[in-house]
Amino acid sequence: MAAMGTMAAMGALPAGALPPLPTLGVPGVPELKPLTRYEAMRLGPGWSHSCHAMLYAPNPGMLFGRIPLRYAVLMQMRFDGLLGFPGGFVDRRYWSLEDGLNRVLGLGLGCVRLTEADYLCSHLTEGPHRVVAHFYARQLTLEELHTIEISAVHSRDHGMEVMGMVRVPLYTQKDRMGGLPNFLGNSFIGTAKFQLLFALKILNMVPEEKLAEAVAATQKQKKPPTEQAAGAPGHLPGGRMGNELAAPAKAGNELPESAESQAALEGQPGAEQLAAGAAEQPAGLGAAVAEQPAAEAME
Repeated sequence: MAAMGTMAAMGALPAGALPPLPTLGVPGVPELKPLTRYEAMRLGPGWSHSCHAMLYAPNPGMLFGRIPLRYAVLMQMRFDGLLGFPGGFVDRRYWSLEDGLNRVLGLGLGCVRLTEADYLCSHLTEGPHRVVAHFYARQLTLEELHTIEISAVHSRDHGMEVMGMVRVPLYTQKDRMGGLPNFLGNSFIGTAKFQLLFALKILNMVPEEKLAEAVAATQKQKKPPTEQAAGAPGHLPGGRMGNELAAPAKAGNELPESAESQAALEGQPGAEQLAAGAAEQPAGLGAAVAEQPAAEAME
């Protein structure tokens, strides 16, 4: 459904022509190479496949009675302290993409099944490992989404591989940092941050210019003040946070950091299929989210 809606938005095309693959196009966020599902399925046995899903619902609620919430979008806090989407690696020798994804979702959420109609996009990840990241999106009602949040607490992985579900704030407060900019300042695993921004744009959940503003605000926050750079002893100007997409995007949302962490993931859904193809995952500290009073919403 999401993919068909995206193609319809591109308008009519000449007979026999393939629609151009959409790109993110947000300044400051490096692009990942898109490819069609057909191209992804024709990749050789040396490629690994990760599948992740974004579940969301229209949300008519108002924060502080004046800031539109727009949508409820689910992500999860992982065992390693990084934000990601539900899902994992799929061994194509035994599972279709959707069957493998649903197997992992059943362990982490417990009550949702996705189909090929929910497929949104595929991207090649950067780095030494040959991984294609598939992304799905399913629109639910707010009541259905809340049911999934409750079910996730009782799933097998809760408190183990998954620390809990979180909702993404899609507004920006008057200080230009509260809400989405602060959320993007957290640390994300692999392609999760790119996939979040891509889905918000492609599904018209947040205007592209507002996404660009949120990304720019996050990057500006990371730059040390001039006074500190000049006068603070031991201050290192230009220090990087570990949550930027400028770092090479690794294998989807599920890459362990080392051989030691790979061993810790032996029981994680989908991880066992890629023990030989594991790579480093991004690390870093998320920006602190300051509480703000009621302010204007993102328009």
